[in-house]
Amino acid sequence: MASSNTTIPQSYTTMDKDVEAIGSHCQFSYCNQLDFLPFRCESCRGIYCLDHRTEGAHQCSHAGEWAAAKRRKENKNLSSATSGKPTILTATQCSNPDCKTYINTLTSVGVSCPTCNRQYCLKHRLREDHSCDKLVPIGARQGSGGGGGGGGTSQAEKAKTALKRLQIWGQKKQAAVLPKPKPSTAASRMIAVNQLKKTAKGDEKVPVDKRLYLHVEAEANTTTSKLPKGEFWYNSAWSVGRMLDEAAKGLQVQNVNNRGGGEEERLRVFHVEGGRLLDFGEKAGDVLTNGNTIVLLRGVGPVAPPP
Repeated sequence: MASSNTTIPQSYTTMDKDVEAIGSHCQFSYCNQLDFLPFRCESCRGIYCLDHRTEGAHQCSHAGEWAAAKRRKENKNLSSATSGKPTILTATQCSNPDCKTYINTLTSVGVSCPTCNRQYCLKHRLREDHSCDKLVPIGARQGSGGGGGGGGTSQAEKAKTALKRLQIWGQKKQAAVLPKPKPSTAASRMIAVNQLKKTAKGDEKVPVDKRLYLHVEAEANTTTSKLPKGEFWYNSAWSVGRMLDEAAKGLQVQNVNNRGGGEEERLRVFHVEGGRLLDFGEKAGDVLTNGNTIVLLRGVGPVAPPP
């Protein structure tokens, strides 16, 4: 009997050994037999003899309670074991521009590169796999070390040229896009955001408290779109790369970023209020706020470091 109890869960347990010396009467109303090896029902907590130890035998008033309690305990242990694990809402995209893998999920871990301070999937975790010597480390000052020889200098020159071009273009764009006069109070800014929320479109599966409402445009000189502009919401937990994919779909702009190729065909996201290009690996909610304007550009070069 003892060996079977250890392998298959039962609704009853053997009483303490101290009870064996004096025994105990079965509490089943038609029995009352003195048993020197009684059993306790884990559902109703009653004491019964060998013949009436099961729930069915003594017509238990709380039948199944022990099994329900066991399931609650298992579910609690399971939830505590899985809490804190990353989900799709907390996942980020691999920082390699040609990679669409989401990292920091249950199936794909992220690896931080200590040299360029970016996170990559397992395929691009090594320095040579993501051209680390040509990247400017995140947080590093412009002109600081981190490049590798002539290739690094050429990359820096391209970044400076693209930055100057964007700064001139961005100043003109800000004057045309930003409200006139610009909302100066919290109340007026809230009114503008509320108006944006009424006209914005997006994925209904995105939770309301996670929605990031933005004005989105496609720059006419570098892109061809069926819809020149629009108002959309995105998940604030998404990476800029994933937000770019959704924005391109919304404006019906051709997006060939996931096919590789050179910078001349690659779409980038320009943040008008911030006056800079956004990195694909940045989190949208960290660099954008409700009411901001982003512009899709093509062939503007790599992300330039802040001045």
